[in-house]
Parts: sequence; C-alpha cells; structure tokens
Amino acid sequence: MQSDLVLFGHIALATALGFVLGWEREIRGHPLGGRTFATVATGAAAITAIGVNDFPTSAERAIAGIITGVGFIGAGMVVNTGGGVRGLTTAAAVWTGAAIGIVVGARHLMLGVALTGMVLVVLELRHLPVLRHLDASAVVGRFQNDTEFEGNGSQGAPPPAPNDPPAR
Repeated sequence: MQSDLVLFGHIALATALGFVLGWEREIRGHPLGGRTFATVATGAAAITAIGVNDFPTSAERAIAGIITGVGFIGAGMVVNTGGGVRGLTTAAAVWTGAAIGIVVGARHLMLGVALTGMVLVVLELRHLPVLRHLDASAVVGRFQNDTEFEGNGSQGAPPPAPNDPPAR
C-alpha cells in the first residue's frame, strides 16, 4: 500500500490538472470554472485512490459511481435555448476532468498530464492559430448551401423545389 503522503501527492496533481481545465473554461466565459473542475478532479482522484489501494474488489463500482455522478453535474450544465444547445462542451469537459482524476488516482500520473494537455488542445482549437482551421464552426457556413455535390449519391436526394407537393 502507498503512504498517505504519496496518495495526497496524486490527489494534489489531479486537483491541479482539474483546475487547469476549469480555468480554460472560465477565461472563455463558461459558467463552470477552476474551482468546480478542481473539486471534481479531487473527489474523483481521492475516491479512486482509496478504492484501488484499500478496496480493490469494489474499485470498479466506485469508478462507475464517479462517472455517473459527474454525468448528473454535466446534465445540469446543458441548456436547450430553443435555437440550439449550450453547455455541452463544458459538460463533456467536466466529465473528462473526472476521468483525469480517476486516471491520476489510479497512479497513472503521466497519462493524466497527457490527457489534460490533449483536452486543452481540443478546447482551444478555435483559438490556436495553427489548429483554427480544424474547428468545424469556423467553416460550417461555407457548406450550408453547397450544391456542388448534389446528385452523386453522397448527399442523398436533392431537396424538393419550393412549389413541389410534399413527399408521401
């Protein structure tokens, strides 16, 4: 078994990684921020570390409970505005922050750091000059009325003309 000091170090790392993810969301103007992400990652890491070290036969259930519980936090973040859905990326990010806490709590420290970096790149796609062109929202308008590929089977049947009767 690991000492409490080593476990505390792992949990502290998970807290820091969660804070980094939340800080990114916070500076981009999203409602969940560094403190929320940090506490989610802290709790996930603590429960996982204790489960893996002291109760290895029930660690699976503990991890499943974390994922389910954080899913409810994420569900509270998603708002249907009538014209679209808001908060889905932040909900996914807080869920991923819990997953990073689980990974670090299970003693995979470098994997947790690498995952945090990967999530930050995904969250920052539209703000990184080199990767900006990978963000679909930046180019979606270009293809909204694209008729170049109609009729070749890749896009399905062409839309009906304005005066055509509805299909039955």
